Amino acid sequence: MLILHDFSYVDTLRRLLSAFWGRAVLIQPISSRIQKMHRLFTALATSLVLIGMTLSSAQASTPKSSEAARTSASNAKAKKGTKKAVVAASKKKTVVAAGQKRRAVVVAAVPAKPSFGQLAGLHGASDPLDLKSSVALVMDQDTREVLFSKNDSAVLPIASLTKLMTGLIVTEARLPMNEMIVISQEDVDTEKGSRSRLKVGAELSRGELLHLALMSSENRAAHALGRTYPGGLPTFVGLMNARAQALGMKDTQYVEPTGLSSKNQSSAKDLATLVAAAYLEPKLRELTTSPGHEVEVGNRTLQYNNTNRLVHNPSWDIGIQKTGYISEAGQCLVMQAKVAGRKLIMVFLDSNGKFSRLADAERVRRWVESRSMLAADTRRISS
Repeated sequence: MLILHDFSYVDTLRRLLSAFWGRAVLIQPISSRIQKMHRLFTALATSLVLIGMTLSSAQASTPKSSEAARTSASNAKAKKGTKKAVVAASKKKTVVAAGQKRRAVVVAAVPAKPSFGQLAGLHGASDPLDLKSSVALVMDQDTREVLFSKNDSAVLPIASLTKLMTGLIVTEARLPMNEMIVISQEDVDTEKGSRSRLKVGAELSRGELLHLALMSSENRAAHALGRTYPGGLPTFVGLMNARAQALGMKDTQYVEPTGLSSKNQSSAKDLATLVAAAYLEPKLRELTTSPGHEVEVGNRTLQYNNTNRLVHNPSWDIGIQKTGYISEAGQCLVMQAKVAGRKLIMVFLDSNGKFSRLADAERVRRWVESRSMLAADTRRISS
């Protein structure tokens, strides 16, 4: 292959042939045999020259083609890389654009449904304690002296404060507390769609249901108590209204035993009367102030806690209490507590904020304690 690729070797061959042919001429006359050999070698030399030229031309053109191929491959790779870069950039732009779009989208908060008190403009009333509840009443349980009042005659939804009357009817009936009751589909909340850990089919005693209804404001428990009352739910609700009338609660009406309906309504004055009556039942005092309770439901143990955080506070001496909330009623709280040596009944309705009703109770307590200290100082100075 080296001979064919190098013209010097081809020229050398031609010179050798020429030299050989010259010697043949000097030695003997040309014969026909030698003439044939001459033609053969001449053809061979010519063929070798042509082949050498062809291969040399091909070899010379091969690097050029390879470079073109490499250039083409490089360009293709570059184009591919450029395409990837463009795609990546496009994707990046899309992501950024999408991100910017997401950032640009402002999710409008669904406004909370106004309470009846807000619609009535009760929050516009000011008070010296700057309470967040639009309705408030503080009364001495023994003397019935009103220490503080704010819109105390306003009739508003009372939410789960209803359960205090539910408990009063159940305890006054002296029904067997160990009787087992099964939660049914009828006890599921269709009014507000509230959830419950008491599944349909769960079986608990009447005493356990009463405990959960008063301590943790369990709606299915409260409804089951009314549903299984002798005579059924209509009889139970009728007894609730009859008991309210007997207590002189003229501003009060009930349509069901849980408080989920905004048609369950009352005033601060009436609710103070209910608290005083419920306080006379030891069972209600015990269950409403219970910090927590475990119940066995099938193969599960459920832990329930009190909805009023003040019962865990050792600085409070609470005799009976109940919390409540639905959007129409706002945050509500009623309780009896000893403050500065006095048994006080406190009612807070339509409070703004989850913990504002508790903060209002703290404000009232500090106010009563400061008044008591001032009165004690005045008596000491007078004596």
